[in-house]
Amino acid sequence: MNAAEQSRQHRRAELAGRLVAVRERLDAAARAADREPSDVALLVVTKYFPVTDAVLLYELGCRAFGESREQEAAAKIAQFRETVPDEVEWHMIGRLQRNKARAVARWAHTVHSVDSLRLASALAKGVAAAQDSGERSTPIRVLLQVSLDGDRERGGVVADELGSLADAVASAPELELGGLMGVPPLGWEPDAAFARLAGLHTSLLAEHPGATELSAGMSGDLEHAVRWGSTCVRVGTAVLGTRPIA
Repeated sequence: MNAAEQSRQHRRAELAGRLVAVRERLDAAARAADREPSDVALLVVTKYFPVTDAVLLYELGCRAFGESREQEAAAKIAQFRETVPDEVEWHMIGRLQRNKARAVARWAHTVHSVDSLRLASALAKGVAAAQDSGERSTPIRVLLQVSLDGDRERGGVVADELGSLADAVASAPELELGGLMGVPPLGWEPDAAFARLAGLHTSLLAEHPGATELSAGMSGDLEHAVRWGSTCVRVGTAVLGTRPIA
């Protein structure tokens, strides 16, 4: 075995061990909340990490990956598809600018960070263009990012505008309203943040019963998020380790 293969096998073993540990945390959190572990999906966040890690994670059973920068994601996905012919889900989890919506519509299965009518409109137009060019055949799944403290500067729709945004997304044929996403504001206790998010999700479900997804929880707070109903945790560091770049 040459040095390159040794390095690959070492990294594969490292990722395998970390995946087992995270899945054990998820299982324990779900059972503590009297939920089925299968009700909470693990989205491995591969942003900043090389495509070789995504391929190894695929070999270890992962079928969904999160990215936050369009240019990096597009290049990584193209390389990934050269190695892995099977379809996997690529999720856009970072804040999305309208001028990137058309590009993201070419590859994203789900966008977790739609927070305005203008962004939703831009994404719908991007999906339509991608469908016209044969780059996709399905609507794009949309999660509405909520600002839990009302600070628009950090991203997220404020609670008072959530209903109108949800109605707009649900009425666009190019978009599929999947649910909500939230991140605890700086200085907030995770339970307080996720409790508020859960309340907003309950209100959304009353009007849009199909919007069952709740994307909440990361490496440091996933147990709190699962307690409050998260159906998808976005985990990077706990699986892949410290990010290689800032």
